[in-house]
Amino acid sequence: MSTPTPSLAPYTPAQTLELLSRSGAKRGKSRPDKTFFAAMSAGCFVALGGGASLMIATIPWFNQNAPGLVKMFFGLTFPMALVMIIFTNGELFTGSTMITGIAFLQRRLSVWYMLRHWFICFWGNFVGCVFTMAIFMGSDGGAFDNDPYRSQVISFVTAKQVTPQWHQIFIRAIGANWLVCLAIYMGCQGREILSRVALMYIPVFFFVMIGFDHVVANMFFIPMGIWLGTPGVTIGLYIWKGIIPALLGNTVGGFVFCACYFYYQFIWGEEPIAIDGVYYQEQARMEEGNLGPSMLHPARSGSDGQLSGNTAKVDVKQVV
Repeated sequence: MSTPTPSLAPYTPAQTLELLSRSGAKRGKSRPDKTFFAAMSAGCFVALGGGASLMIATIPWFNQNAPGLVKMFFGLTFPMALVMIIFTNGELFTGSTMITGIAFLQRRLSVWYMLRHWFICFWGNFVGCVFTMAIFMGSDGGAFDNDPYRSQVISFVTAKQVTPQWHQIFIRAIGANWLVCLAIYMGCQGREILSRVALMYIPVFFFVMIGFDHVVANMFFIPMGIWLGTPGVTIGLYIWKGIIPALLGNTVGGFVFCACYFYYQFIWGEEPIAIDGVYYQEQARMEEGNLGPSMLHPARSGSDGQLSGNTAKVDVKQVV
């Protein structure tokens, strides 16, 4: 029997939400230690993306002759962090508010597991960001020790942390995670790498260009500013204006603006959704080993008991 050619057609919006829901149910119940280290890895990538963006934004010629291009290059560099996180199965707190949120709304994940996942991801991201900042960029002889890079960080952090009011950061944080979760959602619609990368890039580029606040990105930028002695920026100010409003705003942006909206729009009141011929209950049973493929679709199984056609098991953690 010839092997069927996999379809390259993108997933529909409803199928994409189903994929995210399955991934959220699986991620929410993962071992806490694995979740923490995956979140720490994601934090490292965010810090590396933030550091690279600041370096590019400091190029003297562009600052003097084409300052408008500086922000564009910043916006083109930072999305690479999300691409690395997605393709290494990292855990990002902001993305979890949508992914586990959809699983919770579909009653595939309890509120305890959802909140536990958010908590572990938040602190894993924080450790990863601070570790990368302190060891690779903030240590003696680090990338931002001398001007003009040091001045760029101080100026950026002042604009991010000192100038805006609490409510402004909260509102900007809603927009940030609305776009980040939209990037994850759009990226999951593609079936091959290039289209997924392109789709993820667009919303993150918008969020960076507009200047929204992302709580995980701030876990690198603000501690870096504190490390370099930015005037007026203290740990207390960072907690009050850097963590709390951005955390709350990102949660609203991810859970309300994305998870709740998408659930209402594409899943609520609709028939169960199959992914490549496999429904959620079948997928769960296959992963638990309680039901073999030949029992799921006897008519579609080959002589070796494996599913043929588009009924193969979907590895949701690799898709999302």
